[in-house]
Amino acid sequence: MPHRRDVSNSCCLPLHLNEDNARFGLLAALILLYLLCGAVVFSALEHPSELQAHRRWDQQLANFTEQNSINLKSLHVLLKQYEEAFAAGIRVDKLRPRWDFSGAFYFVATVVSTIGFGMTTPVTVAGKIFLIFYGLLGCAATILFFNLFLERIITMLAYIMRWCHERQLRRSGMGGEEARSEDDSLEGWKPSVYYVMLILGIAALLIACSASALYSAMEDWDYFESLYFCFVAFSTIGFGDVVSSQRESYKAQEAYRLGNCLFILMGVCCIYSLFNVISIIIKQTLNWILGKLDCQACCCCCFPRIPNQRHNHHPPPGHSRETDAGRRLSGEMISVNDFMANKVSLAILQKQLSETAHGNPRQSHVRQNGFSGGVGAFAIMNNRLQETSVDR
Repeated sequence: MPHRRDVSNSCCLPLHLNEDNARFGLLAALILLYLLCGAVVFSALEHPSELQAHRRWDQQLANFTEQNSINLKSLHVLLKQYEEAFAAGIRVDKLRPRWDFSGAFYFVATVVSTIGFGMTTPVTVAGKIFLIFYGLLGCAATILFFNLFLERIITMLAYIMRWCHERQLRRSGMGGEEARSEDDSLEGWKPSVYYVMLILGIAALLIACSASALYSAMEDWDYFESLYFCFVAFSTIGFGDVVSSQRESYKAQEAYRLGNCLFILMGVCCIYSLFNVISIIIKQTLNWILGKLDCQACCCCCFPRIPNQRHNHHPPPGHSRETDAGRRLSGEMISVNDFMANKVSLAILQKQLSETAHGNPRQSHVRQNGFSGGVGAFAIMNNRLQETSVDR
């Protein structure tokens, strides 16, 4: 019997590592499955069109060489040269210069924002070398900007949601002892991740629809193509098949280019925030799946176990069971609450990593909300919502 208890305890000691590894492995498997499903769908949708385009191009080449008595190999050489000119920004239609100041500014904006449309790329060795170092610093600074924006937008939304909650309580006409219960209700109230996702989704949709109306009028795109460009640009996927503000001239050109930059900036920030909130919901879903799998594993275990025994092991000194319960309810990973991207020094970060590696993560003394914690954007949402909903 003592031997069995030792085995059980040895399994419980690295509990946070086991849960984190299980969550990571499940997420990796689901992403792989998601990629495989996406490949099947896109192959079914796009591959027939690709084959048809190849056949049509071969037929056009054969007709052109036959009608104009041109050697096919010579034509291939010319087309190869045009491909090289295309990479340098030369088009059959007249377009804006690629490397004047405004064109270069547009290029560096797509670099640091990680959009990278690809219609403009450096061709000189010096330009490629400079891009490596320029992008290294610029992308890091832009990610910091996005995190700062995320921190402020989450704080603003939490204050607005709290204000709406307070007004709703006041409308109920509470007084005396009921007022004290109102304060208790506000103290325990926490913003909902689903409401935040809904607000950010509506904001992103409004920005995309407004920008699409502008692009449809200025670029002569249909509205759906404009929406497609907005998602590709705002999400920083940046295929480059459709790119705005590339003609040589427009009506009200300066105003359009300014509006284009503002729409892309607002869209990227909003979609970045939305993606991070959605990732929280995905993580909570993973926690739910792991909980279901864990329950089934406990039922099939060969050793008899008390229900929820894995949560009843002795906590380390200074550790609160209430904090653990809050973490389990919120789906928060252990040892994440102090990872605020803008408030943690390198020494604290190194200390936290060392504690985590030794299986003794530093615990939080702040009550948890419905948001899962994490590094970077995870921590920003977790901490800012706590400060707004609890510490006031």
